[in-house]
Amino acid sequence: MSLIPKEVVDQVLVQADITEVVGDFVSLKKKGQNMWACCPFHHEKSPSFSVSPSKGIYKCFGCGKAGNSVQFIMDVEGTSFPEAIKYLAKKYSIEVPEDNPNPEYAREQSERDSLFIVSDYANKHFQQNLHTHEQGGIGQSYLKQRGMSEKTIRKFELGYSVDEWTDLTDAALKAGYQQKYLEATGLTIAKEDGKKYDRFRGRVMFPIHNVSGRVVGFGARTLKTNDKKSPKYLNSPESDIYHKSNVLYGLFQAKQAIRMQDMCYMVEGYLDVLSLHQGGIENVVASSGTSLTEGQIKLIARYTENITVLYDGDAAGIKASLRGIDLILESGLNVDIVTFPEGEDPDSYIQKVGDTAFKAYIQEHAQDFISFKTSLYAAEAKGSPVKKAEAIKEVVASIAKIPDAIKRTVFFRSCSLIFDIDEQVLISEYNKMQLQERQQPQRGGSGQEFFPTAPIAEPEPEKPVSDLDMLKRYEREIVRMLLNYPDRVLEDGLNTCQYMLEQLEDVEFRTPLYARLMELIKDKLCDGTLATADDFVHHPDQEIRTEATNLLSDPHELSHNWETHHIFVPSETDLLPYGAERAVLRLKWRNVELMIKGEMEKLRLVTDPQEQIQQLTFIRNLKTLHCQLGDMLGIVVNR
Repeated sequence: MSLIPKEVVDQVLVQADITEVVGDFVSLKKKGQNMWACCPFHHEKSPSFSVSPSKGIYKCFGCGKAGNSVQFIMDVEGTSFPEAIKYLAKKYSIEVPEDNPNPEYAREQSERDSLFIVSDYANKHFQQNLHTHEQGGIGQSYLKQRGMSEKTIRKFELGYSVDEWTDLTDAALKAGYQQKYLEATGLTIAKEDGKKYDRFRGRVMFPIHNVSGRVVGFGARTLKTNDKKSPKYLNSPESDIYHKSNVLYGLFQAKQAIRMQDMCYMVEGYLDVLSLHQGGIENVVASSGTSLTEGQIKLIARYTENITVLYDGDAAGIKASLRGIDLILESGLNVDIVTFPEGEDPDSYIQKVGDTAFKAYIQEHAQDFISFKTSLYAAEAKGSPVKKAEAIKEVVASIAKIPDAIKRTVFFRSCSLIFDIDEQVLISEYNKMQLQERQQPQRGGSGQEFFPTAPIAEPEPEKPVSDLDMLKRYEREIVRMLLNYPDRVLEDGLNTCQYMLEQLEDVEFRTPLYARLMELIKDKLCDGTLATADDFVHHPDQEIRTEATNLLSDPHELSHNWETHHIFVPSETDLLPYGAERAVLRLKWRNVELMIKGEMEKLRLVTDPQEQIQQLTFIRNLKTLHCQLGDMLGIVVNR
């Protein structure tokens, strides 16, 4: 793999704005000095993911993920450091020189990177076929017939696979790509007898991008309407870079619009996405015919809490997909439903009535999911008490998925009016479901944790904190203050860094990580400069980067309401001279305490009376120092 010059890496680190980088993947909201969102790395209902624009870092106080802009791309995309740098370089128009840009470069990449490279080549090949190959006119005619403009075709990188057995495979091998990667992405199918052929032939190609815009797979529509053996749509198989449950078609093109409008429209097919996007509704994605998954919902939740599902008029299809909607409710998102006249889908309807009328239709017919499901089941159960009872249970099961108690109460009231049944009956059914779930000894299908009804065992007593663990806490506090306030002037003209290093000149840090951090700080000071947060957040050592980010992150911020009511609450910086002195004294006090214990152990091994007297004198002096430090800290020490 080629090396990226250090000056390019440094340029990326300087220009990459943490708020912009993270904002491409999650919807950030300002609170205090920092930006907050629900974490993109684990499921949560209240935001614990913090971004500090001033420090250039992110930190999740739930799962612990932390780092700078490069680390975020590595975490969210699962890429290597060089690939993350290239991603950010492209975003900020920074040129990255390549040592070996020819097609054989693919051989030098990791397996995963090679799959991306082969998929990108195939995507360009299919596009070229559509626009220049003699068979490409077939694909163009179909797309024009479906109302697709040239701009839409180009924007979504649509292509065509010519109706030949090995067109793509032959072209890729000739260009220097390896067959094993063509097979790994599912582009080429190899038989046991050694013969190989293209998976996609004679089809319009819809490339599927991940959220950062890299092609991970393809959807393909056949144009052979008389071939009953060939499926209408064919998708790439699962691979190391393509997992259907974690991909949404059109999300790369739609994510900015979703964030701006705080709404995501969910449709079923590729053409639905293209038609709506072309009609000015750009915040639209498709599950591409698969059942909605938790991974797909998490993707949407990065950008908005609001989803509107656009269904066609097929009642059977609607009922089949209702369970996927329950997953959305369980994630704490808001769901509306829009159905179209029988025989119509979003693509056909917008083509029929036009952009303006389509948008008006969505506004007028959007209905919250619970009310929609209640009305749907109530209509089917009309006149049948048995069906009505079953319908009520179905609706209550969906309401039970909603984590917000106030929303549940509102929906119970709405449901009782539609079914003409007492609200308390619905609540009783809900309570019965909850009780049954809690009695399950294992994890249920909804992903919630259920516990047995057996008596809960008494908690084990907390293990005492060891001396070294306690010392580690005090060392950590020193390093935290040095990283956060190195240049704050304390007393006598000394800044925090100068004061603490001077006071701790004879103190040896025992925690290896903090000892390394202290050495870096000392080395910088010896060179005549102060260590800054960037020196650690962008350090090549992963352990140092992670710990520095943790030390620079604060889960708590003072509310502006205090200022509004003219109530002064001192901040840590206001009390920094006091805090720095206390931190130094605590570390010294703990170190002396450990020295006393160590010398007491040595005393047991001393047999010479003269040496015993010397050892006892040394221990007595240490105890005197320990008491003095304790007095300064206000700690009562047994004398």
